[in-house]
Amino acid sequence: MLRCVRGLLVVNPRRGDEVPSTDELRAAAEALGIRVRLLEPGEDPAEAAREAQSGPLGAAGGDGTVSAVASVCVERDLPLVAVPFGTRNHFARDAGLDRDDPLGALQLFLEGVERRVDVGRVNDELFLNNVSLGLYARLVHHREHHRRRRDAFARVRALALAVTQRRPLGLTVDGSPVETRVLLVANNRYVLDVLSIGERGRLDEGRLHLYVLTGWSWEERSCERVTVAAAAERVQAAVDGEPAELETTLAFRIEPRALRILVPR
Repeated sequence: MLRCVRGLLVVNPRRGDEVPSTDELRAAAEALGIRVRLLEPGEDPAEAAREAQSGPLGAAGGDGTVSAVASVCVERDLPLVAVPFGTRNHFARDAGLDRDDPLGALQLFLEGVERRVDVGRVNDELFLNNVSLGLYARLVHHREHHRRRRDAFARVRALALAVTQRRPLGLTVDGSPVETRVLLVANNRYVLDVLSIGERGRLDEGRLHLYVLTGWSWEERSCERVTVAAAAERVQAAVDGEPAELETTLAFRIEPRALRILVPR
């Protein structure tokens, strides 16, 4: 007797002894009739997601993995299941999921309620959370570069250099120069303090929010489109927490309610 397949789950495997393990997640998903696709090191989650014949289409990993799979969901108008299986899982949190219960999130394939949420674009690349330039982006790039090194002192030294660099970014926002060490463009409004990014109250406001760190406070504006230019042809960025190099000028826009997601009842 053939078992009904309830969508595809793309899994970015965990390393180490975190609970649940990758094997436990895979077994739980397959027991529910969900096809599982484990990513190989360096494999593009979006390409793996395109193997899906129909939805729902799930992503188990951090925000970078979820964002990549979400781009395919928007392309094909399939509902997304975000399974919190990474380090921070900001999107899953803001969508109302329990970040400590990835196994429970699998039930969304069967009984999740559909809603539509916004996505952001930077030069046509999708982001779910935010795009950051400046200090935070440099920290993300240094973290990625040194994450496989065993020399802890070298990692700490690299992070210290990133924090103490004071080179101006040479940015303009819609043609007006800005002096800042951090610039953040967010999909919907965040609650921010100087040292951390808080939560979003909603994901369907239909607005981008631009944050510029000035001294010890944030200057904020909301918009549907914004253009950020830089002196360099390419800039280091963090896109949904993942390192990226983007060609300037950066054209940001919001796509209201472009993504279908499944959430708890």
